[in-house]
Amino acid sequence: MPDLVDPILRALIVVGLVILLCRINGLRSFSKMSSFDFALTVATGSLLAGAVQNVDQNLGTGLVAIAAIFAIQYAIAICRRKFRWVQRLTDNEPLLLVEDGRILHDNLGTARVTEDDLYAKLRESNTFSLDDVRAVVMETTGDISVLKAGGTDRTLDRDILKGVRRGT
Repeated sequence: MPDLVDPILRALIVVGLVILLCRINGLRSFSKMSSFDFALTVATGSLLAGAVQNVDQNLGTGLVAIAAIFAIQYAIAICRRKFRWVQRLTDNEPLLLVEDGRILHDNLGTARVTEDDLYAKLRESNTFSLDDVRAVVMETTGDISVLKAGGTDRTLDRDILKGVRRGT
């Protein structure tokens, strides 16, 4: 039984720290807004698991490592807002895969997405015809967004595609 107490106490401490850091750092702490955010989320999960499981490791080391990840994320978030070059350095650029019902095959190749992958995403979004699709975007996170024509209005506000790369 004593072997179980240490991991439980460690889990309570580490999870408590993560909750506190999430409250301080804000909503973006575990967002998937960019590939950078996702990588830091995975790193935090790995550090959390290691700090709880590895009872031979000093708990302070794991806590400091987790706090460092949050501090780095916070600093980079500030720099991303102030300096465009930091945003370009840390974020992938969204890429247009379909425009006005036309598949952009060169962009599929750039994104390493097959037509089968694309059609699966279209089916997921309840798309019945490519003619209804105004745009499909591979987002900075790797998610695929499908923008369809609504009702009889078949136009797309071009501001929606601001920052989306059109060509390879």
